[in-house]
Amino acid sequence: MTSEARIEVCRVGPVVVPLPAYQTSGSVGLDLCAALGEPVTLEPGARRLIPTGLALAIPSGFEGQVRPRSGWALKDGVTVLNSPGTIDSDYRGEVGIVLINHGDRALVIEPLARIAQLVISPVVRATLECVAALDVTSRAGGGYGSTGR
Repeated sequence: MTSEARIEVCRVGPVVVPLPAYQTSGSVGLDLCAALGEPVTLEPGARRLIPTGLALAIPSGFEGQVRPRSGWALKDGVTVLNSPGTIDSDYRGEVGIVLINHGDRALVIEPLARIAQLVISPVVRATLECVAALDVTSRAGGGYGSTGR
């Protein structure tokens, strides 16, 4: 069963972008577009904040997760640097996407190009309790690589 959240969206800035959209009936991510007036070149190793031209009103109890587009990551090495980026429910400014080019060639980002995905997710607020010791598990303090390959 799929639940829904109503998200209010405002277009901001000089470039009119399409509203984020699911590309298929099974998609969980809404595509976000680049609100650029002209193409931008992202050199290998470079990172850049790309505007989306959108501000969102995410309801309390939800967050927006900004994720890379998988095909772009595979084909060109471009990803969202702080992935997943979080859009808090009380943020009302323009959404920007921090892209980084991990590829070996420059990439041109065209105006209105689909640059990232937005996933709306419910959140749980934790209450932290300081204790003297934690319960014992079979993994215990085993960290990176401790569960094998």
